[in-house]
Amino acid sequence: MIALDTFQALPVEWFHLSPLIVLIAGAVILMVVGAMTPRWPRGAYSGLTVVSAVVAAILAGFQWASIAKDGPGLLIGHTLAFDAFSQFITITVVIGVALVALISGDELSRAGRDGPEVYVLFLIAAVGAIVMASANELILVFLGLETLSLSLYVLAASDRERSSSQEAGLKYFILGGFASAFFLYGVAMIYGSTGSTNLGEIFGSYDDAIQVGGASPIVLAGVALLLVGMAFKVAAVPFHVWTPDVYQGAPNHVTAFMASVGKAAAFAALVRIVVVTLPFHRDDWRPVIWVLAVLSLVIGSVMAVVQTDVKRMLAFSSISHAGFILVGIEAAGHQAGTAGAGDGIAAVASYLAIYAVLTIGSFAVVTLVGRHADGDTSLAAFAGLARRRRGLALGLTIFLLAQAGVPLTSGFVAKWGVIQAAVAEQSYAIAIIAMVSAVIAAYLYLRIMVAAWLEEGSTADQVEEVPRPTGAAVVIAAGFTLVVGIWPSWFLDLAAQVVDFVR
Repeated sequence: MIALDTFQALPVEWFHLSPLIVLIAGAVILMVVGAMTPRWPRGAYSGLTVVSAVVAAILAGFQWASIAKDGPGLLIGHTLAFDAFSQFITITVVIGVALVALISGDELSRAGRDGPEVYVLFLIAAVGAIVMASANELILVFLGLETLSLSLYVLAASDRERSSSQEAGLKYFILGGFASAFFLYGVAMIYGSTGSTNLGEIFGSYDDAIQVGGASPIVLAGVALLLVGMAFKVAAVPFHVWTPDVYQGAPNHVTAFMASVGKAAAFAALVRIVVVTLPFHRDDWRPVIWVLAVLSLVIGSVMAVVQTDVKRMLAFSSISHAGFILVGIEAAGHQAGTAGAGDGIAAVASYLAIYAVLTIGSFAVVTLVGRHADGDTSLAAFAGLARRRRGLALGLTIFLLAQAGVPLTSGFVAKWGVIQAAVAEQSYAIAIIAMVSAVIAAYLYLRIMVAAWLEEGSTADQVEEVPRPTGAAVVIAAGFTLVVGIWPSWFLDLAAQVVDFVR
């Protein structure tokens, strides 16, 4: 018989896990109280979700301060990283949850789906996203990935009255399953070559292996499969084919969540896996990142300008934005494993936070326009928006100018950061391609602004009063966009702190 004291319980630092605990507690409360109470007051579900997210953000801020004082560390048997990067992404994720919850209530109420289920899935997905960003263990990355993905599959198909939503959920589920399989096969190959799935141990074993005899084919195959799985999750070309249909078919608030929180988590995991854990293979994976970035930049921007539906426009635009983020990762790859990678990592982190807010703000306006056009999100539905609701048109213009990278907006700060990081590493070709792509994409945003301000809309379609929670989300997102664009130093200083990783 095995003595009971043979197994020792792993120490659990509960305070360091407090953001996750708050999100899980919020989800449990929503499920239990929602089941026991026939109907809550309108807005109560979204309100509790916002409160849970804000409390989690505050706790993550306190943890960031403790890291600055005491340094980073590893939690629960070295499976979770407790560093500034994980806390930065945690704050990005929970702020995204709060903003999406604000824009969800009105759309769900009008559709008669104002129960707690959607908000529970938002919170559970956020837990998976944070685990992905913080994981120091490939198996834990996979568990976080599946927690996030399964929630998104259900959310994409959550509008049972629309066949396009059901189709979006099914497409995302099938293709997402393939991507997860690729990722898991990559994990298996890396485990077979190193004997571990812990990122710190993988880093050490590859260091020794390369010094002895170079990288083995099984290692390269494992890294390639990991990249395929993650490229699907970030919607990088050529693994992007699901994006336009899923973004268009899913409910607006779900699309906003996928494009912001989902993308931030996937990119954070990608940075931790390739830049931090596999620096000795940078000459193997960096060319792949280069190709993915260029394809995403070019195809995303070119395909976006030929669309006639605004949600499809923003879907291809998100592919182009993924290309910009990959430019930052490629720049960091030149000096992966050294302090020189810091500029690229900081640029990626700042881009993820800025893009998350921009995306949610943009889809908040799309939600309001579709609200008064029977769900129509075609470009024609935005015609004359400034005459019907000038403040809404102004908010949309701010978001579009920022996505185009116009100075004095947060989008300019984000794009300038990744391009500057590429130029610093003498990656001039990809920097030029990124700038040309930004010019092409600017035409897309200009089309929407022209429709909103200069074209005549239907006089019969008069916009009603904007719901306060959705209006608040638009104001918060627009305010953040302008503040970071006009006064970026404080935000860039925060992003510069995320480069001190722990393995």
